[in-house]
Amino acid sequence: MPWEIEFPLFIILLVAALIALNLKNLLAATVTLTIYSFTVALIMVSLGAVDVGFTEAVVGAGVVGIFLVVAIFKTTRKSCD
Repeated sequence: MPWEIEFPLFIILLVAALIALNLKNLLAATVTLTIYSFTVALIMVSLGAVDVGFTEAVVGAGVVGIFLVVAIFKTTRKSCD
């Protein structure tokens, strides 16, 4: 694939990682990490590794995202005050 497609994907990847690191809301961080994982899957596909990209999309963006959301809702919130 040409660099015109891969370069914006790398920018999205970098921005998503930085945003996820700075978020205080766990649900928003989970959504951002899912975006990060799906962007990695798109980069894998653009590099020609379709099977690895598909696996990353299903496992990384799908299953792990669902597990994290379920874990967030199953835990209780405590105040640090």
